Amino acid sequence: MLLERAGAEEPGIGQLVSQLAGDAREAAQAEVALVKARALFAVTRYKWAAVYFGAAGVLALAALIALLVGAIMTLATLVGPGFATLAVVLGVLTIAAVLGLMGKAQLSRKADS
Repeated sequence: MLLERAGAEEPGIGQLVSQLAGDAREAAQAEVALVKARALFAVTRYKWAAVYFGAAGVLALAALIALLVGAIMTLATLVGPGFATLAVVLGVLTIAAVLGLMGKAQLSRKADS
């Protein structure tokens, strides 16, 4: 059965395509606005997290330096300041080298997978 509307004309294909393009444009703009809002929210949250992590890192480094100075001062009473400094520096460099090699091995393992 064919239904006819009184006094209303069916839109042409050109008008329908134009309306579809307009709707698609509006949908794309809304999606872009949503992505921008989400990105702004994430950037704000991560910005403050980075500030807090940075401050924690600086304080941790200061504590490590204080610990190393204390180790040098403690050893200095036993072997003298020069040898105490040398011993602590060599110990820290050894730990740094081991950690660096572990990091390199981790990267190599990821690349092989």
